[in-house]
Amino acid sequence: MEILFFGLVAAIAIISSILVITNKNPINSALSLILTFFCLATLYVMLEAPFMAAIQIIVYAGAIMVLIVFVIMLLNIRSEAGGRTNHARFLGSMTGVLLLILTWTVIGKSSLTGAKGAIDSAMIAKVGHTELIGKSLFTEFLLPFEITSVLLLAAIVGAVVLSKKKL
Repeated sequence: MEILFFGLVAAIAIISSILVITNKNPINSALSLILTFFCLATLYVMLEAPFMAAIQIIVYAGAIMVLIVFVIMLLNIRSEAGGRTNHARFLGSMTGVLLLILTWTVIGKSSLTGAKGAIDSAMIAKVGHTELIGKSLFTEFLLPFEITSVLLLAAIVGAVVLSKKKL
C-alpha cells in the first residue's frame, strides 16, 4: 500500500512539475509549483522527516510562492505573445529525453543510493530532527545559507527596479 501511495504522489509531482514549465500563464505555473511543493512535503512525511515537511509547506509553498506571485503581479507579466518554433521545441524535447536516459543510466549503475551517513534513525530519535538540522545549518552550511539570503534580497531589489517606470 505504501508503494502505491508513493507512486501516486510521485506521479502527481512529476505531472505538476511538467505543468510548471509548460503553462503559458505565470499564475497557473506558480499554482502548479505549489502543488509540486505539497507533493514533496508528502514524500518527506513518508521518509519520516516531519520537520522538513513542515518547512517545505511553510517556507516554500507559503513564503517563497507569495514572493513569486507578488513579483509576477508587480512586473505585470503577460502570457507569451508569439509561439515557439517547431525546431526549438524538438531540440528541447530531445535534450530532455537524452538527459532523462543519462540520469536513469547513472542512477542504475551507481552505488550512491545505498550510502549510509553518520546520522542514523537511532540518533534522530535521541536528538531530534530540528536540533540536527539547526546544528548542521548554522555550522557546516552557514555560508550557503547566507548567500541564499543575499540572492533573495537582490532578486527583490531587482524586481522593484524593473517595475519602476522612471528612475
